[in-house]
Amino acid sequence: MHKNYQPIKPASNKLLIKRWDSSSYDMHRRKVKSAKAVVDTKSPSTYVHLQYKLKKVQLEEERHATIDRDNRILLEKMSAIMRTRGRVDNWNDYQPKSLNKNKRTRELIRVTLENQKILARIQSKKPQYTTTKWDNEWSETKRYMNYIRKYPENWYQLQQAEREKSRVSRGASKASTRQVQYITRPTVTKSEAF
Repeated sequence: MHKNYQPIKPASNKLLIKRWDSSSYDMHRRKVKSAKAVVDTKSPSTYVHLQYKLKKVQLEEERHATIDRDNRILLEKMSAIMRTRGRVDNWNDYQPKSLNKNKRTRELIRVTLENQKILARIQSKKPQYTTTKWDNEWSETKRYMNYIRKYPENWYQLQQAEREKSRVSRGASKASTRQVQYITRPTVTKSEAF
């Protein structure tokens, strides 16, 4: 095979040049395989404490442990109830007893009797004020108020009625003018005033 080998450079012994070329080529291939990259294209290193939240795992384990403990206690209670056929005394036959019930009832009777006596005294008294006198005074006050008033007592209702009449008449006659009339107060003579 070495006889057919054509070296790049001229040599006297084809066998040796073939061995040397193949060994240099193998060494080149090994160097290429073991060569380190100049640019780092690897993924960034991952840290275990960032991937696994150990505190969260610990809290979850504690929570599961408390749930398991509560379930175990509940199961033990249920099994004890099932073993003893559920003898639970939940009847309360206790009647509340008061040590001062008699005294409180006596006090209540005394207070109600006093209230009845006070009510009877209030109802037996004649009133000091008379409603007829109050009515007379109020009518006198209303008369004085009418004397000093600028407009009559129901002037607003009268004005609203006038507006309604003018609105209805305006709608019928299609008139666009608006008339507002003010109602004057009645004249009072001196003899009526006092």
